[in-house]
Amino acid sequence: MSELEIAGQVVELVRRLGGPDAQAEAVVTRADLALTRFANSFIHQNVAESGVEVRLRLHLGGRTAAGSGSVVTADGLRALVERTLAAARLCPPDPAWPGLTAPAPTATAAALDEATAYAEPDDRAERVRAFVAAVGGLEAAGYCRTAHRSSAFANSAGHSARGRSAEAAMDGIARTGGSDGVARFCADRLADLDGAALGVRAAAKARAAADPVELPPGRYEVVLEPAAVADLLQNLSWFGFNGKRYAERQSFAEPGAAQFDPAVTLVDDPLGGSGLPFDAEGTPRRAVTLVEAGTTRAVAHDRRTAAEAGATSTGHALAGAATWGPMPRNLRLSAAPAAGAGVTGGAPVTAGGGSGTARAGDGVPGAVVDGDTAELVARVRRGLLVSDLWYTRVLDPKSLVVTGLTRNGVWLVEDGVVTRAVRDLRFTESYPRALGPGAVLGLGRRAARQPDRTDGVWWEAPPLRLASWNFTGGASG
Repeated sequence: MSELEIAGQVVELVRRLGGPDAQAEAVVTRADLALTRFANSFIHQNVAESGVEVRLRLHLGGRTAAGSGSVVTADGLRALVERTLAAARLCPPDPAWPGLTAPAPTATAAALDEATAYAEPDDRAERVRAFVAAVGGLEAAGYCRTAHRSSAFANSAGHSARGRSAEAAMDGIARTGGSDGVARFCADRLADLDGAALGVRAAAKARAAADPVELPPGRYEVVLEPAAVADLLQNLSWFGFNGKRYAERQSFAEPGAAQFDPAVTLVDDPLGGSGLPFDAEGTPRRAVTLVEAGTTRAVAHDRRTAAEAGATSTGHALAGAATWGPMPRNLRLSAAPAAGAGVTGGAPVTAGGGSGTARAGDGVPGAVVDGDTAELVARVRRGLLVSDLWYTRVLDPKSLVVTGLTRNGVWLVEDGVVTRAVRDLRFTESYPRALGPGAVLGLGRRAARQPDRTDGVWWEAPPLRLASWNFTGGASG
């Protein structure tokens, strides 16, 4: 049976067993996930799983319950419906039930790459081999993964939808005796993952990070590379543009307010890749502008948070959203349209001449590995170039103050030149403040899609130059 046929059967079973007043929605997803891991410059694990998940949510007698299962036989589906109905009868009343998604047309998602959907282990191993060869004898570790999903939705209001998605990602580290370099990329097509290019980048960063020096804590101008910017986007998504947190007044977001630098535009665009065209409630997905030229425009909603806010769902319902809330998961940072290729206080950044010229031959070789970053670094009088952030934890959700560590390379920049590697530092910073009015000094021209730990989630980020970042001490502090 197809996913849509299974979803329809589940909804029909709810009507038969729960009565005509039962409201139900079902999502059926077939997933093929594969991962090739490598460490010590050798592949040590190749795993793949293929399975079907059926998720059911129903509302009966003013009470709501959800259940899931993986057995799609007639008996398995009936058991899922029966236990979810039993749970609903024991649940507390749910006066905020928003009802079901009405029938609506669903957008056609981008064409899916079949070679990625059905990639073989050799296809991933080829990228790993190229990465290992490119690091030039350094120790290499990481993964290459592919994912394919085919999903369908049906509810008792007569709405149905279907779609497919595919994704490939690679994350690799090159390591010297005392320093690491990282390179990551996520794409809709496995063919777009260039293991050799990623390996060259990781190795250059690792060699450039050797012999770091201590730097005193304080506020520094920074250039954050895409891997570091991805952490900003993730935390802004989870804690800021989350409709549940907004309703609970735990979010900094104030729609209509100029909370960010005019250079900043944030768009959640699930269909910008090969994402599914509907969410867990069957709501059609579309691009949603969360920040436009520095002004907050929206937060993400599912049907429940939208009803509470007097808005409409933005297509961000997730399994478990009642606990975690609806979150943007395909967030893109870009310069405001009027700002052109880059931004420095609202003015275009030029690639040639004067302080805007990238001087690749100056300073520490390999610290700067692309023209976008070089262009931003060339404008820094004194500051830091940061490759990556990790172990970030939120201290205050309302102002989104985050603490964490740098890793995989930090360098001192003086008069537009990277002068030496710096030991990792701890930071404590409000992410909205760091991106606030007047704080963004430059955005790169090209965004690099960074993979998340969760399949189907990505953050598209260019390198970013910020006026101030608060470093509070060494990594062990």
